Amino acid sequence: MKQIKTKLAIFEGKQIRRHWDAEKELWYFSVVDVIAVLTNSTNPRKYWNKLAERLRKEGSESVTKCHQLKMQSADGKYYQTDAADTEVMLRLIQSIPSPNAEPFKLWLARVGYERLEETADPELAINRALKIYLQKGYSPEWVNQRLKSIEIRKTLTDEWEKRGAKEGIEFAILTDEISKAWAGLTTKQYKNLKGLKKENLRDNMTNLELVLNMLAEVSTTEISQKEEPDTFDKNRNVARRGGGVAWVARRKIETETGKKIISKSKYLRQGRKRLELKNDKYT
Repeated sequence: MKQIKTKLAIFEGKQIRRHWDAEKELWYFSVVDVIAVLTNSTNPRKYWNKLAERLRKEGSESVTKCHQLKMQSADGKYYQTDAADTEVMLRLIQSIPSPNAEPFKLWLARVGYERLEETADPELAINRALKIYLQKGYSPEWVNQRLKSIEIRKTLTDEWEKRGAKEGIEFAILTDEISKAWAGLTTKQYKNLKGLKKENLRDNMTNLELVLNMLAEVSTTEISQKEEPDTFDKNRNVARRGGGVAWVARRKIETETGKKIISKSKYLRQGRKRLELKNDKYT
């Protein structure tokens, strides 16, 4: 599926309506449109009604997890349309007996098998991540740095958990405190600056941005381990101070170089340009 920056996605030449929920940071796809593509049904709405009825009888929660969203129809008007996020849509696809759905089912089975392998041997997950980053065009140097940032982040979240912070909303708040302290932006504001939606922010940071974010997080961990905060407010204070360490470094670098570090640039896009130039040089 090729996603484009409109309210449509293109799948094998056919259009699938979609909606981006900025608050939840989720794409929602028209169920009827996906069914039309996968089944070639002349009446995909009727097909969906029968499928939904069968799933309800089986006790599946997939149907209840669908949302009614207003989407533009072929006549140009907007109508309430059943829509599902990626997770629910993949679950629905598993229930569609169609040859066109088989590649998705095989992919889901493969992913599930890989996750089971990684549970038994976590090193496999690291090796797969390394391979995927390289395939996407990241440099080996950047990938090593990115993997190190994952280790630093894990150490930080373990420390937060130890100090009583809860995974989810509290981790998100603390992360925002660090980001605001060194970058002047919350995570969502940072992603908006770079024009990101579901993409990972760290995967789109330039070298300096990633290094400073790592410095902010490792500084937060070190301060927390020293002071052992025992309330959420104390954890927030430590997060601000840890981010502040990276802010000092950021201002120093900007003063010395005369260049702004926080930018709209995405590392991968820059990396590909550098790779293309390098290839041109030797051709």
